[in-house]
Amino acid sequence: MDILVILLLLIGLLFFLGGAVGIIRMPDFYTRLHPAGKLDTLGILAMVMGLALYNLHHFSLESLLLSIKMFLIVFFVFLASPTATHSIVDAGMRAGLRHWTKKKRKG
Repeated sequence: MDILVILLLLIGLLFFLGGAVGIIRMPDFYTRLHPAGKLDTLGILAMVMGLALYNLHHFSLESLLLSIKMFLIVFFVFLASPTATHSIVDAGMRAGLRHWTKKKRKG
């Protein structure tokens, strides 16, 4: 059980790390939102699953209810993240931010 918890926490850490690298490496505002939205959501899912399993190590009604609350938080993040990303992209479009284009080098 502890190995599964550690594995889920490490997977979540890798998703968060991938999201951070994606935000740094992407060229413009719009493409940076993709790793921020997708990988952070998957990272929180994996980490909360690991924490919920760890919480159920000593099974009781209180630990079960706390694990259910953790999964409700993940559910609301899964609802809010795409909505927030869409709103941010819409605000960028309305503000006139242009998409990234690859410029040709002279020479």
